[in-house]
Amino acid sequence: MTKESTVSNMPKVDRRILKTQEALKTAIIELMTEKSFDDITIQDLSDRANVSRGTIYLHYMDKYDLLDKLIQIHIEELRVRCAAVADLDFVTGSVVWTEYFEANYAFFSTMLTSKGAPFFRSRFLEFLIEEFQDEVDNTQGKNEGLTKALVVQFVASSYVGVVEWWFTNERPVTHIVLAEQLGALLERICE
Repeated sequence: MTKESTVSNMPKVDRRILKTQEALKTAIIELMTEKSFDDITIQDLSDRANVSRGTIYLHYMDKYDLLDKLIQIHIEELRVRCAAVADLDFVTGSVVWTEYFEANYAFFSTMLTSKGAPFFRSRFLEFLIEEFQDEVDNTQGKNEGLTKALVVQFVASSYVGVVEWWFTNERPVTHIVLAEQLGALLERICE
């Protein structure tokens, strides 16, 4: 198959659909900076995204589905980035993540500092627990004899806490400094 025939066989996504979905994702983040997620209505989303209520329901079951899909997009992107740097040291891997945090500041700061987004925190923590599973060795070295699940929980919870601190305090250090120090801490604990 030629490149041209492969491209022509791929389904095309209507630009209007993408534009609507982007407007809704932006709207929910903006609204969550103003009020609790529980207080956001479909009408609020409709007004902010400048789309009809019916259009929202064409794309999402409800506001929870919209938020869930948005969270999933970011978790999957972090997973892809993590896989891309799997063979690198913790500092380099942390730089890749903190660059993504910086580039998506509005999303992450809202998700980690908003009272309306505890669901994201738990999903982020689950993701980190999964990612750190293979990084923790409790058979030798500093972690020998410690319960692996406890060490992994500690590392993942600490990581979430530091990232929350960074966003809550409006990035008191650059994302590079954050990455370097997170990476150094991970190397101390995981290696």
